[in-house]
Amino acid sequence: MDSAIASMLSTYKAVTLSQQKNALQEIIQEIALLGLFRSDFFSKAAFYGGSALRIFHGLDRFSEDLDFSLLEPDKAFDLLEYSQYIKNELEAYGFDINLEVKAKTKETSIKSAFIKAGTAVNLLQIRPAVPEVAGVHRDELLKIKLEVDTDPPQDAESEVKYQLNPVPYSVRLYTLPAIFAGKIHALLFRNWKNRVKGRDFYDYVWFLARNIKPDLLHLTRCMQQTGHWQRNEIITREKLLALLREKFSITDFEQAKRDVKPFLANPAVLDIWSEEFFVKISERDYQEIV
Repeated sequence: MDSAIASMLSTYKAVTLSQQKNALQEIIQEIALLGLFRSDFFSKAAFYGGSALRIFHGLDRFSEDLDFSLLEPDKAFDLLEYSQYIKNELEAYGFDINLEVKAKTKETSIKSAFIKAGTAVNLLQIRPAVPEVAGVHRDELLKIKLEVDTDPPQDAESEVKYQLNPVPYSVRLYTLPAIFAGKIHALLFRNWKNRVKGRDFYDYVWFLARNIKPDLLHLTRCMQQTGHWQRNEIITREKLLALLREKFSITDFEQAKRDVKPFLANPAVLDIWSEEFFVKISERDYQEIV
């Protein structure tokens, strides 16, 4: 095993097969970020979402996807231009992966790609002992989706953060208030039809627990872009609370718990979830937003 990969793995207490899969996925995510750094991707784009919170801010749940937003709208942006850097970086560290850029079937501002890696063969790369991968089907794939918003809502602040493993590199990412604004927008308006993305609710609690306030200007821009806010002024605390109360009143929290449980080391933290819980913590923590 590469010494840098061994150093990264040492930060995980990966004993069970599930824990090892999560560790593998996150190590691949971080090396993908290194590949993007080498391509100068972060001069044009910023990292946000659950994986950004997990890797750079210690969010205590695993995250599947890598989400990015261009700093300025660019309809001609080509994700394929950067994909080879990711593939080269992962292969240089011994991982066996395929990277596919998704062809657009309808008009959308989101460009997507998928990192696909054989679970068993790549677990051997981080845990070089055959018994460790017992129970993994030989055809099982680990999939990581990369998404780039080429027409992002404006007025999001960003910052540069540094990583030391597997080698020193930097990543531009949205600030925590900007990520929180995007998370609230997703919680309120994500179109999952009849499903609930419990990860949005989990991250919402994470932000409140750390006394982080959302960037209301960026939230307003997100809502204006999706047609959920028709006014020119910035959304007020009172209106935001009203929207959140309405959302909590129609949320199936048992379904939300089922969505997020596989990503948690301690699912018991979800036992308290209810409409009343989310309303009360929101009312308490939003008093100082404006």
